Amino acid sequence: MKFSVFQISRCGGREQNEDRMGYCYTREASLFVLADGMGGHPEGEVAAQIALQTVSALFQRQAKPVLRDVQEFLSSALLAAHHQILRYASDKGMLDSPRTTLVAAVLQGGSATWVHCGDSRLYMVRAGELLTRTRDHSYSELRSVPPGLERINRNVLFTCLGSPTKPIYDLAGPVPLEQGDRLMLCSDGLWGTLSDGEIAQQMARLPVSQSVPELVEEALRKAGRGSDNVTVVALEWETPDAFESTQGVSTDSIGGDVFASTIQAGPLDGLVDDLDDEAIERSIAEINEAIRRSAARKA
Repeated sequence: MKFSVFQISRCGGREQNEDRMGYCYTREASLFVLADGMGGHPEGEVAAQIALQTVSALFQRQAKPVLRDVQEFLSSALLAAHHQILRYASDKGMLDSPRTTLVAAVLQGGSATWVHCGDSRLYMVRAGELLTRTRDHSYSELRSVPPGLERINRNVLFTCLGSPTKPIYDLAGPVPLEQGDRLMLCSDGLWGTLSDGEIAQQMARLPVSQSVPELVEEALRKAGRGSDNVTVVALEWETPDAFESTQGVSTDSIGGDVFASTIQAGPLDGLVDDLDDEAIERSIAEINEAIRRSAARKA
């Protein structure tokens, strides 16, 4: 694999930054992940950190050096992160659990696959055009609002990690990657003040090492003093014969058992390292049951 990558997080006008992001990779697979801890609930930054460390730990455990089933991994990792947040809240006797959004992408076999829950987004730009972006799990992104909720703030999320109910999430891919494709994972602090067109145009115009900082500064400027945290991790895919970036990562020369990560460890290592295997198994069982029911309906 060969790709250029850039990541940045700015606090904006908030007292603290509850966003977390990072990436990790083996010789043949890479993971990019971003979480935005939710205000209005306690310890949003903890929820975001747990989500990142859980997904990263599972990636390290399973990518040897590739994942057997990328979609299954992403689904299981998201649900495992959700259970780990609930476990943290239970262990501390919290009346309200920490909560976070999550968006994660895996690049493997020349394709990209991603999962998201909440309103942290993934943008994919190809040949100067916005190829796709994730759709937020908010009422504003629904085609129709459920009866009785017509007066609700349409920016409110109806799902997240850490809530008492099982999170709703969307999977996409695998999407084959082409030379120059750009993928960006970002918190709502970026897209909340910039349009999809502005984001796509800037990403297409410059390398990610230049376009991302400019997008972040523009989002902060437009939002003013009340700016939310702005966090981005973005990459540009490069085919082997076109790898020229000084900012790039090449995994061709690393061993099959090597794992590299920019995801910072924190005071939660004991919790995340001791992953709750029963919770993970329950998550996998839930996924398999959903697949079975869907197949039965189609039949």
